[in-house]
Amino acid sequence: MKIHKATYLISSPNYDQCLKLEAPEYAFIGRSNVGKSSIINAICGQKGLAKTSSAPGKTQLINHFEIISNEVVKGRQEKWYIVDLPGYGYAKVSQSSRRRWEQMIENYLRKRPNLNRVFVLIDSRHSPQKIDIEFVEQLFQWQIPYTLIFTKSDKEKPGVVKRNVEAFFDRLKTLLPYLPEGFVTSAEKKIGTEEVLDCIARYNLLFNEDKATN
Repeated sequence: MKIHKATYLISSPNYDQCLKLEAPEYAFIGRSNVGKSSIINAICGQKGLAKTSSAPGKTQLINHFEIISNEVVKGRQEKWYIVDLPGYGYAKVSQSSRRRWEQMIENYLRKRPNLNRVFVLIDSRHSPQKIDIEFVEQLFQWQIPYTLIFTKSDKEKPGVVKRNVEAFFDRLKTLLPYLPEGFVTSAEKKIGTEEVLDCIARYNLLFNEDKATN
C-alpha cells in the first residue's frame, strides 16, 4: 500500500469530542519519548505531519490524521485515519493531569467504534519495561486488537535490538495465551515502515469486508 495524501484533521481533548468517523482508525501509543511522532511521519512520508519533541509528554490531545491511500474501495481511493494518542508513563505533569490523560486514553480505546487496531510502540534499545508489559496486558484484558512496533532500531547495535525484542516476546509468553504481531522499525532509516503499511492494508480489508456483511 502507498499513501497518496496525509493531512492533519483535528485534535480533541476528550473521547466524546472526537469527530464521528466511519472509516477505520489506527491508534499509535507508547511511553513518552518512544518516537511515536517520528514513526507516524515516516509511515506517511511527511516529516512535519505529526509534531515531534524532545520533551516527554508533549502530546496531550487525541490527534487525528486523515490518510488517503492508493487502494480503491467502491470506486474511490481508500480513506482511513491515524490517531496519535498521548504517551503513557513519565511526563512532567501533575498527578491530576496524568489521571485525566489516562481516563481519556481508556475511554477512546474502549469506546471508539471504528478503532480497528492499536499500534503499541516499544523502544527497541531497552530490555522489557514493566510499564510496556502492563499496558499490553491491559489491552489484552480489554480485548482490544493490537500490534507491536519496536522503534529506534538504528540507535543500537542489531544484536542488542534482537535480544531486547526476543526478551519482550519471551516475557509476554509467560503472561498471554498467544503473542501479537510485531515489527522492528527505524523512522530515520525507514526500516519496517512498508511492513506496517502492509499490516494496515490487511486490516483495512477485513474492516471493509466486515462492514459489507453487517
